[in-house]
Amino acid sequence: MEVNFQLQPINGEIIVVEDDTLLREIMREILADVGAQCVAFGTADEALVYMLGSGTKCSLVVADHGLPGQLQGAEFVSMVHSRWPEIPAIVTSGWTDHFIGLPPNTCFLPKPWPVDGLVKAAAELLQPGVPVSEKTPPPNDEA
Repeated sequence: MEVNFQLQPINGEIIVVEDDTLLREIMREILADVGAQCVAFGTADEALVYMLGSGTKCSLVVADHGLPGQLQGAEFVSMVHSRWPEIPAIVTSGWTDHFIGLPPNTCFLPKPWPVDGLVKAAAELLQPGVPVSEKTPPPNDEA
């Protein structure tokens, strides 16, 4: 997927949690295309186990709210925030257009979201105050 935006360099992985396989892959591709290294999971349970066992720095969590398993997305984000308060998060859902009670440094992104909506939400959390820039097209080699 070709995304026409770029972010500042991202220090650490972005954890994506989405039970819909196609949407999970689309999210991973969008974020990878703007320069992120992503690790994607189908349940918050799997993502939490990974985060607890991984020594890799996490820079952002993106989680759908309605997930199979023991943890829903908002619960997962709250657990992440209590253990790693410096990690920002995006909670997304197609079942509501607003969300109350999310931890600080967390935004809500209702589905369906446009590609630039996901990128801009990530940018607001990862690079506050720095606008998202458009990618510079490669030079035209035709003479």
